[in-house]
Amino acid sequence: MASADLLTSLLRDVSRSFYLTLRVLPGGVRRPIGLAYLLARATDTIADTELLPVERRLEALAELKGRILGQKPEPVRFADLAGAQPGVVGGGLPAERVLLERVEEALAVLETLPPADLARIREVLRTIADGQELDLRRFETHWASEESGESVRALGSMADLDNYTYRVAGCVGEFWTHLCRAHLFPKHDFGDFGQFLADGVRFGKGLQLVNILRDLPRDLRQGRCYVPAEILSSAGLSPVDLLEPSNEARFRPLYDRLLDLAGEHLSAGWSYTTTLPRNQRRVRLACAWPILIGARTLAKLRAEPVLDPTRRIKVSRSDVRAILWGSLWRLPSSTVWNGQFARWSRLD
Repeated sequence: MASADLLTSLLRDVSRSFYLTLRVLPGGVRRPIGLAYLLARATDTIADTELLPVERRLEALAELKGRILGQKPEPVRFADLAGAQPGVVGGGLPAERVLLERVEEALAVLETLPPADLARIREVLRTIADGQELDLRRFETHWASEESGESVRALGSMADLDNYTYRVAGCVGEFWTHLCRAHLFPKHDFGDFGQFLADGVRFGKGLQLVNILRDLPRDLRQGRCYVPAEILSSAGLSPVDLLEPSNEARFRPLYDRLLDLAGEHLSAGWSYTTTLPRNQRRVRLACAWPILIGARTLAKLRAEPVLDPTRRIKVSRSDVRAILWGSLWRLPSSTVWNGQFARWSRLD
């Protein structure tokens, strides 16, 4: 298999919805952003391989981070991690296994990038991997079994939650902003570039927080609670209490506060999108799609029970299609374009 398909078919197989975003991006940034995503997906796969001990995952993360940063010359060997990836329906190899088996090819491509792009990718992947390592260590001795529901550990504070969402997603907003500016609109006057950059960080944090709030029941049964203990205790709740759907009414006001925070982050992300140069239509679409899907997800989370482990709330395919096609015809007009965020933030 030629390395050329790393950023096409393999990226498509491991990225799911992100591949749509990547395909619409201008060619000048598609390669470095796609490669950064592919390597971030590799670190994420390592961190999530629960069939192997946490110490082995931490060791593998450190090895891969060392290779990405150019600090470790020896090739990585992830046969045990690759073999622990779950199978796919209908046979065939899971995409995550293929990714881990071919990570050295991705690292070889990384070394061919211009020095400035290489430095940007290394910095964002360092931050992401550090966040994943911190997460594994935080929950290392607190993996819960679905049957017993024991030993669920929560983040300590809202500051911890903010730090986590920055490390694994907010930093991507910084990376994306600096890379796109350097390649696509280096001379554009943003007026207040610092605010634009801050909105980009909140963009990433918002998307990550939406994922956290949607995946809460599953994470709880894996021993992880990303709802900070400081706000749970204010309502007389503990992390273990969230395993019981009967506690929905007590938990709901706290959950709604976090939904509000996620919505505020996404609103900043929408401001980021509308601040992009008007002629950067492809970048606007690439930013708009995940924000609008995130806004729709929040609207659904507001309307449905969130502690029931048998339900997984997600945006329908018909809504995704409506978002994609609707954004295309709204693109030429600022007025109708800007109204999309409010439209998808409510359930009609």
